[in-house]
Amino acid sequence: MRRYPRAVRTACLALALFLPAALTTGCGQNDEDRVTLRVLASPELADMAPLLDELAADTGVRLDMSYEATADLAGQPPAAGTSSYDLAWPVSDRSFLLRLQASGKSAARPESTPIMRSPVVVGLTPSVAERLRKGVPGGRLTWADIADAAARGIVRFGMADPRRSDTGRAALVGVATAAAGTGSALRAQDVSCDRLRGFRSGQTLTGASSRDLLAGYPAHQDRADALIAHESELLALNATEKLREPLEIVHPDDGMVLSDFPLLLLDPAQREAYRKVVDWLLGADAQRKLMETTYRRPVDPDVTPAPALRTSVGNALSFPDRLAVVEQLVDDYGDPADPTADQVVFVLDFSTSMRGRRIAELRAAFTGLSGADTSTGGKFTRFYRGERLTVVRFGGHVLQERTVTVRDDGDLRALDRVVADGGFDDATAVWSALDRGYRIAVGAVRAKPERPVAIVLMTDGESNSGLFYEEFRRRYDALGDAAKAVPTFTVPFGEADAGALARAATATGGRMVDAGLSSLSEAFKEIRGCH
Repeated sequence: MRRYPRAVRTACLALALFLPAALTTGCGQNDEDRVTLRVLASPELADMAPLLDELAADTGVRLDMSYEATADLAGQPPAAGTSSYDLAWPVSDRSFLLRLQASGKSAARPESTPIMRSPVVVGLTPSVAERLRKGVPGGRLTWADIADAAARGIVRFGMADPRRSDTGRAALVGVATAAAGTGSALRAQDVSCDRLRGFRSGQTLTGASSRDLLAGYPAHQDRADALIAHESELLALNATEKLREPLEIVHPDDGMVLSDFPLLLLDPAQREAYRKVVDWLLGADAQRKLMETTYRRPVDPDVTPAPALRTSVGNALSFPDRLAVVEQLVDDYGDPADPTADQVVFVLDFSTSMRGRRIAELRAAFTGLSGADTSTGGKFTRFYRGERLTVVRFGGHVLQERTVTVRDDGDLRALDRVVADGGFDDATAVWSALDRGYRIAVGAVRAKPERPVAIVLMTDGESNSGLFYEEFRRRYDALGDAAKAVPTFTVPFGEADAGALARAATATGGRMVDAGLSSLSEAFKEIRGCH
């Protein structure tokens, strides 16, 4: 293919205004030398359009972009056999490669070239950013701080749907990795449904892609004061002057997932044209223009980053290396448009054996869940706005019960008082108390079937009063499907009958967590919201 200097092409374009086309065919590639490649691209890459004409003029390769790519390039090989596209240009090929690996066809991995980079970060309105920084030593915000603020109702955010968007999925992986606290790629045991409930309660806007999300945000600024997306997208949004005030871009101090916008060769027969496109995109001139027009970071180390792109990405978080881990995380998070108004019924033993250290630990656990625990784990697992909570205190019978829907700290203080100020009883009616818990839970299910409800039963002794276990099971079965929708998570403490509690948990679809292996506080964190 013959190529011409840019000055010659410019002169030819000028001549074309005055001379017949037949006289100027020598100024560019012959029609038979031109190639059109069909490209399945992420919607976020629509901002590449201004450069594609220049790419075609320089290389003779035109990219016919279809902005419909999903996170894992659904519908592409190996699942679909052959592809109707020559190239794919996703935000990232992570989910696609995991799907290849899971299919057992990882040897069919296509050639892939990173073109540019951008971390997934948080954009906050200046007033919210200032408020959050005041409460953090050094003002260096983390994903844990964002999750805590979301649970408290301080931050309402928009994020693309992780089920469809790689940007949303990368954001979710970043938050979940920070919540796991391991500093490494998420493993199956790190994906716990309790850790993201408070964070998720703050999501008020979503979209099929981050491009859709950000395009709609200027008209809905009152509904969210934060956006989670690529740094490049937030910088581009700020540059539009469509916002009342630019978002302050926060690079979470506990790490970010970095996207590299790779170009994938799906049809090996087009390798020659693919290499021309890649070589052009990786050239210093194109890298500079990509940075200036899309706000993404160049992969060419010799291109000096623009001032807005000189903030270090710090700890680049690793993506999970198993498809099942990502799928479980996305399934646990669910549909971002659905409400997260869960209800948890705490059935708590206040027999006299709980006096002293045990009741002190129970009260500390509740205080921690109400926001006193400022550790990373505490920020991800605290009670959150909109959550409905019930406390049932029992001894030989139900001593007290209280239900609140968390709207502010006053509701949490009211619940804490039930635990902190309550008296004790000499007997322990475990199964009568659990039966009462199910009456409350079934009423909640019937009132709002869409709201998940669970029971947490904590006791430090064997049942010596009230219903026998068999009678509880008979009553439980009589409650029908509404009861079967409510799992019980049992927490044996002290001299509790662990065998009986394990049977009850299994029979109701829950599980038992032994507080003796860690602490009551950690046990509550582990199981709260896991339903």
